[in-house]
Amino acid sequence: MSYEPPTPPANLPTEIINTLNESDPEQLRDVATYAEALAEYQEREARLEESADQEEVEERPDDLPDDVPAKATITIKEINDNRYYYWQWREGDSVKSKYKGPVNPDE
Repeated sequence: MSYEPPTPPANLPTEIINTLNESDPEQLRDVATYAEALAEYQEREARLEESADQEEVEERPDDLPDDVPAKATITIKEINDNRYYYWQWREGDSVKSKYKGPVNPDE
């Protein structure tokens, strides 16, 4: 039985495809993990940017700690196969986080 290599996405630059084709399986898995984390980070940054651009400040949630601004959003981080809620907000050019609690697996 012969296997064909996967077809790369058409919008992926040739230099990235060539680099990936020259990589060993361990490097490819590391790239996949990094790419997924980077995509989540950039999506979160875009959401934070959008929320910072909104003129209206929503009512402060009851469970929001005093040291977390009202513009904060809740994100989920996975650490060692466990999922946790974090408050996140932008201060200038940086993104700040504060632990909120574990994600309920029933949700």
